[in-house]
Amino acid sequence: MPLYDYKCAKHGVFQEMVPVAQGNEPCACPQCGEASNKVILIAPHILDMAPEKRKAHETNERASHQPVFSTVESRDKKHGRNCGCEHKAAKSSRAVFLPDGSKIFPSARPWMISH
Repeated sequence: MPLYDYKCAKHGVFQEMVPVAQGNEPCACPQCGEASNKVILIAPHILDMAPEKRKAHETNERASHQPVFSTVESRDKKHGRNCGCEHKAAKSSRAVFLPDGSKIFPSARPWMISH
């Protein structure tokens, strides 16, 4: 049985082990017996999460509510090398083509067969 948090209007928050089938129903306060509604204080897996993972989770949650809009200024901004948005120079091939049409790769792994 899971442990749920309930909040009594007079005595505050208390915890009770309740069957899952009865998890959404009010529970009697242990002090006064008044029916108290279930409250969700914090997700349990957040408490024992590593700080780096918690920070990444917070960043992702913030980003979902604060979308970034594309503007002319943001598109004109240069991001630097290897960012993926700029045209890259064609990579020069190290292949050497022989007169018969085959190719070899000098100083590469000699045991590999060329395609």
